[in-house]
Amino acid sequence: MRDLESVVRELGQTFRLKGTTAVGDVVLIVVDNPLTMLYGLVTAIERDVSRLDEWWHLALQLLSFPPQPAVWTLRTPQFTGQEVFTMGGEKRFVKALDFSGQEGETRKAMPTVAKKPGLRRVK
Repeated sequence: MRDLESVVRELGQTFRLKGTTAVGDVVLIVVDNPLTMLYGLVTAIERDVSRLDEWWHLALQLLSFPPQPAVWTLRTPQFTGQEVFTMGGEKRFVKALDFSGQEGETRKAMPTVAKKPGLRRVK
């Protein structure tokens, strides 16, 4: 059985991941034991004012069937994929996916098909 850290390294080579996390991002969530991967949509990030240190309420819509709302209280390195953390005794990893194009890459346009006009004027 592989440890979560090696799975995270492999995912970094497979997926394009962002260095930051913002509202509207789709995040990859990996849970250890049993190894589970799912996606979540970040719906809000709000400061937890009840703590002296910087902790944040990360509101997610877990993209499972059926979708489920969740709010996790995490530090910035935890919800930006800088560290693996534990929650309820289980190791977890969260990092935003990068859906933008590669730097310097020009996207190839879809070939256009010449269309004939649908209607003609008949005299």
